[in-house]
Amino acid sequence: MLDAIKRWISGGAHGPDWSEVSGWAQKHGHGFKRARDDEGFVIDGAMGDKPWRLEWGPPQRSYIGARELRIRMELGLSSNLQMLLLSRLLMEMLERETFERYTKSNQTLIDVSTPEEMRWLAMFPKVDLGEQPKELRNRFAAVASDPQTALQWLEPAFSQRLNEAAVRLLRQDPPFVLMTLRGRLYLRLECALPEPLAISQSVALFEAAAQAALHITGQAVKESADWPTTSSTAWHTLHPEDPKG
Repeated sequence: MLDAIKRWISGGAHGPDWSEVSGWAQKHGHGFKRARDDEGFVIDGAMGDKPWRLEWGPPQRSYIGARELRIRMELGLSSNLQMLLLSRLLMEMLERETFERYTKSNQTLIDVSTPEEMRWLAMFPKVDLGEQPKELRNRFAAVASDPQTALQWLEPAFSQRLNEAAVRLLRQDPPFVLMTLRGRLYLRLECALPEPLAISQSVALFEAAAQAALHITGQAVKESADWPTTSSTAWHTLHPEDPKG
């Protein structure tokens, strides 16, 4: 696997060969750009009139190794609507890391340099997934500023996509995060090899999550006045250059 990753990243004299990825993007009407120094790429697409951006490149989170696939979209949600869905294995790892970090340093408060994923696990109540299918309950966990709203997010269409992802895109249990933050939806996924099938499945899952979030927007806006908020930098773009060749 490591040799395959090296071959994929090294490519030839003109950089990595992402022709299959760029071909997939073109076929679906998306824009494709190489990132600076050929460390990754960017795909710009849209769900209806709402644009999204997919980036693949060096990880921005310590819990993701190799390379990271991430997607973001502005949904116009309430800025206080905070929901986090992640792989259960990742949740358990982050909870251990958070506990060790703050018990060893004798800190009593979680500072803003800590990623939202870790802070939210300490701040917000867990969402009871007891009514969800068994595969979903076993593979995923969730926390939210309002657990009942998060349960509405897991509507049947989104829940079905998650179950499909559990046996396809996420079958090896890679670190995986979906979260709503400051009106946007974010996805993070460890993805060593950005093959078109993995990208296609990631986009499908992301758009299902976006559609489900939009379905609860009206109610969330009305009920979110007193929800707690957190803030820190959750996204750093790759600053793509124009496509080469």
